[in-house]
Amino acid sequence: MIACAATQMPATLMDTLLALKPILTTLVLPACSGLLLLFVWWVWAWRGSARAHGRRPLVLASITTLLLWFLSCQAVAIWLSLHLLPQVSPVGADDLQHQHVQAIVVLGGGVENEAIEYDGPTLSPDAMSRLLYGVYLSRRAQLPLAYTGGIGWAGPSHQTSEAEVAAIALTRLGAPALRWQESQSRDTHENALLMARLLKNEGITHVALVTHAWHMPRSVRQFEATGLQITPAPMGYIRSDLSPLLQWLPSGKGLRDSGWVIREWLGLLLTDVHFKP
Repeated sequence: MIACAATQMPATLMDTLLALKPILTTLVLPACSGLLLLFVWWVWAWRGSARAHGRRPLVLASITTLLLWFLSCQAVAIWLSLHLLPQVSPVGADDLQHQHVQAIVVLGGGVENEAIEYDGPTLSPDAMSRLLYGVYLSRRAQLPLAYTGGIGWAGPSHQTSEAEVAAIALTRLGAPALRWQESQSRDTHENALLMARLLKNEGITHVALVTHAWHMPRSVRQFEATGLQITPAPMGYIRSDLSPLLQWLPSGKGLRDSGWVIREWLGLLLTDVHFKP
């Protein structure tokens, strides 16, 4: 009995930590961490005891504001994506055929659980972009399509699984149905484990993986660790059609893109530690 409890404790602890992952990730990313730091510096400056420190809290607050400015610029987001993340080249349908890819797997990217216009759930814009590109490749290369995504750690328990929502989205579009739906995973690690198990049961060992270019390096590592052969099929590169001047002005998109890159960079560091022998 004691031995059994000891073996279960790490799994329970891991589930607890993973459930906190969305909160911890949000706290680390620039939008939240930058505002929290500004709050700390201004409270320090406001306190009477801070007079002994002169202008130090105001200087720190100014530096934090400047960093938030830069991280909100599209030009900085593009630079970060090019220098912090491994670069992945796009792939065409002919490439998939020449490499003898057997199926296309689309990674989930989020659900809008109560889309008023659809009177029900729909995929987030990022997830829909992945699905549409997967459908495009599936048609061009004549390959079956799979979608992996359950209810994320941040999602409510009553939410429809993302793979089911993807199937609904294809029905709305009149597109061919998914060949495989993996609807139990909660993150990229589980996407890989559960999807690989599903595909291997049908003799599928080489797949094209569809996800955003900034998400691809970590996703490939997770899927290759399951024994699958992976051909990256990236989409949604961090780019900008704005003029150079506008790329250096803060925007919500710039801050979002910078946050994505930083999150994936940190994720790669943790993945390196996890897979390190």
